[in-house]
Amino acid sequence: MALRVCVRLLRDGAVFSRRLVGSAQQESASCLLAAGNAACSRGGRHGFIFTPACFITSEAFLGRLMKGNAAETDGSIYHLPASVPPDSSEQVSLLQRHPDQPPDSKVLKVAIIGAPNAGKSTLSNQLLGRKVFAVSKKVHTTRSRALGVLTETDTQIILLDTPGLTTPSKAKRHQLEKSLLVDPWNTVKEADLMVVMVDVSDRWMCAALDFEVLKCLAEHQHIPAILVLNKVDLMKAKDRLLDITAQLTCGVVNGRRIRVRPVIKPPWAQKKPESAPTLSPDEDTAAPEDGAKPKCVLSKEKLKELRSQQGWPHFKDVFMLSSVDREDVETLKSYFLVAAKPGSWMYHSEVLTDQTPEEVCTSIIREKLLEYLPQEVPYSMTQSIELWQDGENGELDISVKLYTKKETHMRMVIGTAGQMVARIAREAGEDLSRVYLRDVRLKLSAKMKK
Repeated sequence: MALRVCVRLLRDGAVFSRRLVGSAQQESASCLLAAGNAACSRGGRHGFIFTPACFITSEAFLGRLMKGNAAETDGSIYHLPASVPPDSSEQVSLLQRHPDQPPDSKVLKVAIIGAPNAGKSTLSNQLLGRKVFAVSKKVHTTRSRALGVLTETDTQIILLDTPGLTTPSKAKRHQLEKSLLVDPWNTVKEADLMVVMVDVSDRWMCAALDFEVLKCLAEHQHIPAILVLNKVDLMKAKDRLLDITAQLTCGVVNGRRIRVRPVIKPPWAQKKPESAPTLSPDEDTAAPEDGAKPKCVLSKEKLKELRSQQGWPHFKDVFMLSSVDREDVETLKSYFLVAAKPGSWMYHSEVLTDQTPEEVCTSIIREKLLEYLPQEVPYSMTQSIELWQDGENGELDISVKLYTKKETHMRMVIGTAGQMVARIAREAGEDLSRVYLRDVRLKLSAKMKK
């Protein structure tokens, strides 16, 4: 499929509608760019045609992106992504190696934030080209900050994958680790760019930005931020994307005013609640007992103002894509490569992640547990690596013991005639083989914790 992005820029103001009707008194400029598997244009029965990876951006940046892509598409060279060494000492040695950067090196540190289950880890895995972060349909799959490294030619992109932003009261209620409160906030401080992900397939999640996300944006307003509307492939009414964009950006993108004027008010808009969904006082004001979460630096007046907001008016750009689609993600990757600034690389080009091989292993196993076991079971389980050694024929033998709190949970993990634990071991082993680039024989056993 041809890669296309249609961007409509209005110098004195932009009017986005389902029929894309603009005022006759306004000057407009349209740019057609071969930069992504995307098209936002006129036409169709509802007056709006959408193909994923559409984004709204500035004219100056489009010129830079067009030049960058022209150089890339001429070569048509695909570079195999890096892998994770299966030996911990080798991984440590690799992380300590001096970066093999070229003289004109560029770097960009990207913090990917958002509410739980927005698709942050899925996007990171697609950008890296290998699955190094756990992904599941359940919330709080990512338990702590993890780092991924994407190196292409003279540019290094540091991806800071974070747990979903949550509140102290929710963490206490669900017995979540301290890392889920602290890591997202600490990670943003390191970033050159923030990527705010929103699941547009969830009508409640896309009605307004999560309050914790708004607080994070407000506390780090000096860091540029872009909005990524994810899971557009799951939306039936693609014309809603313009309304969602206007709502989550307060009608402003890159300092330019946009408005969405539906020709016919859609049914979903009529059912919209009178006020934006906000967290209850016990959720957004409760303080953690151990002081885990960094103290909020925003004034009470600012917090009150944020509670009345549905969106953030300072996004530099807006992307609409599906993080499971490789071609969609290529558009966003091109954006990162062009946005990178001159600077020294942080890691050697062969580094894929700062996680140890064991951490990657337990993370992938956890993903499978979340995928196949009932809601409460995987969250209460712990893992212990019993064996990690090279086999006789070059394969990697791994043995992991799974500890459960209840005997009923242990029976669920084992399954009928051991079918469940065998399935989890087989699928996790296949994923690990692709990460380590070696055959992996993974053995799992379950035991009740005393």
